[in-house]
Order: sequence, then C-alpha cells, then structure tokens
Amino acid sequence: MARESEDNPQRILLVTGVLGAGKTTALRTLEDMGWEAVDNFPIRLLDRLLETERGSAALDSGTPLAIGFDTRTRGFDPAKTIELVKGLSERPGLLITTLFLDCAGTELERRYNETRRRHPMSEGKPAATGIAAERELLEPLRRWADVVISTTSFTTNDLQRTIRERFGDQGPARTTVTITSFGFSRGMPPLADLIFDMRFLANPHWIDDLRPMTGQDAPVGDYIRQDPAFDEAFARIRDLLLLLLPRFEEHGKAYVNIAFGCTGGRHRSVFMAEQIASALRDAGFSPTLQHRNLASRAADLLEDDRRETG
Repeated sequence: MARESEDNPQRILLVTGVLGAGKTTALRTLEDMGWEAVDNFPIRLLDRLLETERGSAALDSGTPLAIGFDTRTRGFDPAKTIELVKGLSERPGLLITTLFLDCAGTELERRYNETRRRHPMSEGKPAATGIAAERELLEPLRRWADVVISTTSFTTNDLQRTIRERFGDQGPARTTVTITSFGFSRGMPPLADLIFDMRFLANPHWIDDLRPMTGQDAPVGDYIRQDPAFDEAFARIRDLLLLLLPRFEEHGKAYVNIAFGCTGGRHRSVFMAEQIASALRDAGFSPTLQHRNLASRAADLLEDDRRETG
C-alpha cells in the first residue's frame, strides 16, 4: 500500500499570489480540468485536512486537489506557511506544488480601477499603497514558490491556457462540438456560434419524388451534390471549421455550436450537417449531430406559396 502511494502520489497544488492576479480564474480552470478546488482555505489547517482526508475516498481516488489562499486568508503568515509545506512535502504519498500568481503594480491598479474595488491593504489610501504593502509581505512566498506566473499581459483566456498547459495531464481540453440542422421557418437556434445558410443550394422540395424524403436519404444527397455550388461551398465551410476549431480549443472555449439552416430543416441543412460532421470526425473531432426539425411535418405550406430560389 505504501509503495502504491509513492508511485501514485496525491497531487496538491497551493495557489496563491497578489490579489487581482487571477487566483479565482486559475482555480476555476483547474476545477474544469477535474481537480477538486477549495478557495480561501486557512492554510494553517492544511495538515489537519490531509490527516482527515487521508483515508477517505476523495484522497485515495487520486483526484488532484487545488487549494487557494492569499493575504486575506485568516491566520495568513508566509513564513509559517513555508515551514508547514516543507514538513508536509517530506511525507510519502504527497506531491505538493506551490503556484504563485504575480502581476505588475501598474496593471493591478488598472484592474482595481476598472472593478472599482478597494485593495484590502490600502486602508483608505490609493490602491498602489496596498499593492506595495502586499507585495512586501508576499515576497518570501514568491521566492520560495515552485511555479511563478506573471499575468501582467495576460487575458483571462491566456491564463486559462497556461494553467491547462502546466497542470493538465492529457493536454488541452477538447472543445465539445455540436452540429445542428434547422429550418429558418421555425426560428434559428438560440445558442448557435456559427450559422450557415444552405438556401442557396438547389431545393429537393420541388422534386415530387424527393419531397417526402430527408437529407439522410441517398437520392436527396445525390440531388444536392449535383448543384454546381455544392462542392466548393462544402470545401470552404469544412476548411473554415478546421481552421477555427483548434483556435477555439486553444482559447479554452468549452462548447462550439455549429448550425446549418434551410427553409424547412429537412433536406439541404440535414445533408450538409451530415457531411460536415463526417469530415470533422475524419479530422479527429467528435461532433454531436442533431437534426432539430427532421421529425417536423413537411414544410409544404411554408414553401409552396413562395417558391424561393435558394
């Protein structure tokens, strides 16, 4: 049992730093990555927490634990924190890392001005006074930390990406891709990030034999493929998505909803959605495909009286 614990140590990440540098964002990102995250934990009680949890399922399961604390945490003392963590790091079965988030004073001042929040250590004086006092207090902890990340020039997405790169075991999290077909006559999907209008393609609705079918039927697909615009349109949409999706993942976008629409949502949009989903699977993505209006009654009344050319 002891040997197993040493081979698979419990990962613990202590997240601290100057106020306003991004501790909350870091903890939320870790939580999204599968870590158990606790913020504003009295670090002096860390020893007691580990003793309490040592035999519990939470600690034995191997779920990594992230603990956030800062100068506002009750009983905060950098010197005592360092000594405590040094002692805990000597225990078998524990792998403790300290992350310190730093940021330049001028940028912190700008962030405080934007949020209109007071620095807890400013005591009625300008934010720069509190920032300087906090930095002096934290300097021993900053020098001792295993990892120091400066967020001075970071956006929120930059910090999220850096946390995933440094503390993720399986690389960047994959974006969840959903592809939806729909009919414009029944309203657009409210959560779509990208919408492609397929009404420029030849409409199978006007072919009597094809009208009862859907975009999942081979004769309908063959008819749509014969449109001179189809091949180039498909290739351009596919290539655009293959360009955008990795960028979305890089910037930490958890969900991307792609929608293809036609008038009734039964023919052209269904076929294109099926084809794009297949192309994305070939490229290594795992899109979820859904046809919103496929089960709706045929759109005869919606289309017959207005022979739209798209």
